[in-house]
Amino acid sequence: MSSIPLSGSKFTLDASGVAGFFGGDEAVSAMTIVHVYQGRKWLGWYNSPGSYLIAKKCSQLANSRFWDGSFPGVNTNAATLGGLDGSKGPQFKGIESGSILPETGPLASLMAKECQMERGIDVPGRKTQPVGVTIVDLHYTPEAATTPKQLTKYTSVFAFIPMSVSIGTCIASALFEDWYSFSMILLGIVANGLSCLVLGSGNFTFSHPIPAPGAPRGDGLLLADNNTIVLLGQEGAVNSITRGKFSLNFDSETEYRNIGICSSILTTQCIAQLLLIPQATLFGQIMFLASLAVSFAYTSWLSSFDKSEIQRRLLVDVVLKRPLMTKYMLGTRTTMAVFVLLALNPSNPAKVLDDLLPNDTKVWKSWKSIILSRLQDGEKMHFEPGDWNDGSFNGSESTLLMTLLGDAQAAYDGYCDHQKLH
Repeated sequence: MSSIPLSGSKFTLDASGVAGFFGGDEAVSAMTIVHVYQGRKWLGWYNSPGSYLIAKKCSQLANSRFWDGSFPGVNTNAATLGGLDGSKGPQFKGIESGSILPETGPLASLMAKECQMERGIDVPGRKTQPVGVTIVDLHYTPEAATTPKQLTKYTSVFAFIPMSVSIGTCIASALFEDWYSFSMILLGIVANGLSCLVLGSGNFTFSHPIPAPGAPRGDGLLLADNNTIVLLGQEGAVNSITRGKFSLNFDSETEYRNIGICSSILTTQCIAQLLLIPQATLFGQIMFLASLAVSFAYTSWLSSFDKSEIQRRLLVDVVLKRPLMTKYMLGTRTTMAVFVLLALNPSNPAKVLDDLLPNDTKVWKSWKSIILSRLQDGEKMHFEPGDWNDGSFNGSESTLLMTLLGDAQAAYDGYCDHQKLH
């Protein structure tokens, strides 16, 4: 056999000090999407950096005194490990059911973000502080518990790059009989592959409460910042957003022994690298670093994916079957309140109007009375001078009432245009 390349060099690369730690955050982040992409769990057979940090993350789920002592800290759950415990959602008010949730779950936060990303249709009228109103027509009610179909993406194709490089460098090390680098690259391939396989074996599910028989419609409002979201649909469809959740379940619950075993293998890999990589030849060390570098580039690319966007696509496209969403930009809160009333068509519009606009001065009470009368009678909200000049107001009060009625007319015209579109 020919001599090992660079065998005469006295230079050495001590890669053992960084192999288990460098790129750990990126590798952990890439692990969190292994359960949402089709086939991703089978594509982890490459020598990934950051084995120590991955082992630490997994050990926080394993329910064992050994792992609690090895990696002290607060134990986590499968949802946290999978990145499914996002931020809390906005307040929800059920119009017909009367339910009020001061704080909703992560899926409501995802829906609020989705509505925020929508491009709004401008409604002509007075402009002070623009407010968005997004009408979400939930035409589909998900089952109480279901397994969403995994997303498909081109990540599977690119996964073969680090896999090929890791296998190639492993073979090259064996050909030149550098068994230290060969064994460490091979151990890295096996450890990362098994970790992806185990974490990807978790059952990714969506669930939401089953409404009581005879429950009224679930129409309600999600009150996000500068955006009021009108949810229209059956109670089961609406509470899938307000009270539903994504979860990750493993057959090994509650001890999670298979995840603990993965942590053991990854920890062993990190310790073995510390001991054996310095014993490898310069060529073997270069092969080892090359496999890590390519894998790091791949995991960095995976970690750059917007996890919130991935979960939004699962919620909106897969679970809710793409509800019809239309966003409008209204110039004032007064316009917004009337627009919301028209969209909801509630059985008790006075209560909804008071919740949205608690103002109770003489002018506001008169305005609310006019609006509620028009709603109940089904009349157009087009107003004449006699509506604000009835002799009971002074000049400034009449001007204010005329302005507020103009806002209501703008909302009415905007909602009529919405009905024409749908």
